[in-house]
Amino acid sequence: MGKAEDSMEKSHPPVEPQEYGRPLTATGIPMPALNVQGGDPGQWSTGLCDCCSDVPNCCLTCWCPCITFGQIAEIVDQGSTSCGASGALYALIAVVTGCTCIYSCFYRSRMRTQYKLQESPCGDCLVHCCCESCALCQEYRELQHRGFDMSLGWHGNMEKQNQGQGVTAAPFVGGMNR
Repeated sequence: MGKAEDSMEKSHPPVEPQEYGRPLTATGIPMPALNVQGGDPGQWSTGLCDCCSDVPNCCLTCWCPCITFGQIAEIVDQGSTSCGASGALYALIAVVTGCTCIYSCFYRSRMRTQYKLQESPCGDCLVHCCCESCALCQEYRELQHRGFDMSLGWHGNMEKQNQGQGVTAAPFVGGMNR
């Protein structure tokens, strides 16, 4: 081995195979942080009862909350579950038990932890039990204020975010010619 190869081995530790279910810790590809907009850290960008600030989402959430919940869950889970799967599970829980707040309050807790938001106006499960639609609308608006296009899902937002980052493939010069 030459000096260049020796220095490469010393500066980059060997990559270990990924175990199933464990996220990769480093990929070597820079991932910029999402554009965070909104109020002070710890504050929700809108109030619990500000549902009319986004009337289309308010109506959708009142008549079909499984869609809004699925969109929220996909973003909070960072794409590990799809909107359709989360929404279908939410609908199944609604049909079988009629008590979706048991499931949805856990996503509110996860979202609050991820974005360091206050537990207000009361506990997450109580907010979802007393006003499920308002809680879902508030979570949806919060993610929008943090720069997410909810219609794109997690992977669509990541693709959109990475589009102007200057990461381009090498140009194709041509195949082997005789």
